[in-house]
Amino acid sequence: MDRKGTKQIAKNSKAFHDYFVEDRFEAGMVLAGTEVKSIRQGAVNLKDSFCQVKDGELWLYGLHISPYEKGNIFNKDPRRTRKLLMHRREILRLQSSVQRDGLTLVPLSLYFKDAKVKVELGLCKGKKLYDKRATAAERDSKRDIDRAMKDRGRY
Repeated sequence: MDRKGTKQIAKNSKAFHDYFVEDRFEAGMVLAGTEVKSIRQGAVNLKDSFCQVKDGELWLYGLHISPYEKGNIFNKDPRRTRKLLMHRREILRLQSSVQRDGLTLVPLSLYFKDAKVKVELGLCKGKKLYDKRATAAERDSKRDIDRAMKDRGRY
């Protein structure tokens, strides 16, 4: 999210651990005013969230937005399902790839683009346990190489 006018709110690190990300999409989100204020404070958790297409519409499940302290009666349920906004053609293409290839729609990050809240969706394929181990081993070896290169440059 290095583009001008964007500010990252939350990132779903668990998604990168559990899935291979095949493709990425951007979607808008329908929110209430108190939810936006709570998001501005960073009170969001993407950990167990996922997306599904129902009746030609894209829905986000399990996103937790903490209630706004000053919101009193206007606060919504923190875990309610939220509608995502995309073009119909994109939604149908996502639905067909999910059904055909057995992929999953997972929210990867939440960010502000100008003044609007956007969600980055990933079309993901699940990792097996041995894939997770291989990814961890690759990350560890890269860290060791970087450390060795850093030490080498000191003398």
